[in-house]
Amino acid sequence: MTDLWASAQDNVVYLLVCLGVFVALFVVAMLVERVWLKVPRQQGARRAAYIGIFAAMAAILMYLEFPLPFAPSFYEIDLSEVPVLICSFSLGPVAGVVCELVKIILKLLLKGTTTAFVGDFANFVVGCSFILPATTLYHRFKTKKGAIAGMVTGTVVMAAFGSFFNAVYLLPAFSALYGLPLDQLVAMGTAVNGMINSVSTLVFFAVVPFNLLKGLIVSVLTTLLYKRIERLLRMR
Repeated sequence: MTDLWASAQDNVVYLLVCLGVFVALFVVAMLVERVWLKVPRQQGARRAAYIGIFAAMAAILMYLEFPLPFAPSFYEIDLSEVPVLICSFSLGPVAGVVCELVKIILKLLLKGTTTAFVGDFANFVVGCSFILPATTLYHRFKTKKGAIAGMVTGTVVMAAFGSFFNAVYLLPAFSALYGLPLDQLVAMGTAVNGMINSVSTLVFFAVVPFNLLKGLIVSVLTTLLYKRIERLLRMR
C-alpha cells in the first residue's frame, strides 16, 4: 500500500488525466443509456452491490493471466471482462464503465502497480472500448441476436482501438517507463513470432489477434453464463 501511495504521488498529473478519461467515458455511457437506450434503473443500493460483486470477481480474475504463443510476454490475456460484460448486460453501459473502474481500483489495492499505472489505465480504456459497444447494442435490441451483434462489434472495436492505442500511446509509454528503446520491445516480439520486425507488425501480428482472441473468449463465456446469472439476480 505504501508503494502504491508513493507511485500515486509521483504520477499525480497522469492520474488526473486518467480520471478525466473516466469522467468522459462515464458521461458518454450515461448519455447513451438515458437518451438512446432508456435502460430502466434499479434501486441504488442493490445496483451498487451488484457492481461491487462483479468488480470483485473481475479483480480476482486479473490474477489469472495467460501468455500467448504469438505475442511477447508483456501481453497476457485474462478473463476479467467476463464479469464486467455480464454486469453491463444486466445493468447497462454506465454500470459497465463503473464496474471496469472499480475492478482496476481493487486490483491496485490488492496487487499494486508495476507499470506506474500505465498498464492499468490501458486495461480500463481498452476494456471500455469492448464493453460500451457490446452493451449498447444488446440493450438496444434485447435479443440474443442483439447480444451476439454487440459482442462481435465490441470485439472489432476493441481490436481496432487497441491497435491504435498500443501504437500511439501504450508501447511508447512502456518504452519510456522501462527505459527500453522501441526496437527492444519489437525484438521481444520477434523472439516469439518471426513475423514481427517493427512496431506496426508487432501491432498487426500480436495486438490485433490478442484482442480478437480475448473478445472471442469473453463473448463465448458470457453467452454461456449470462442467462444463468441473470436469473439468479432476478430472484433476489
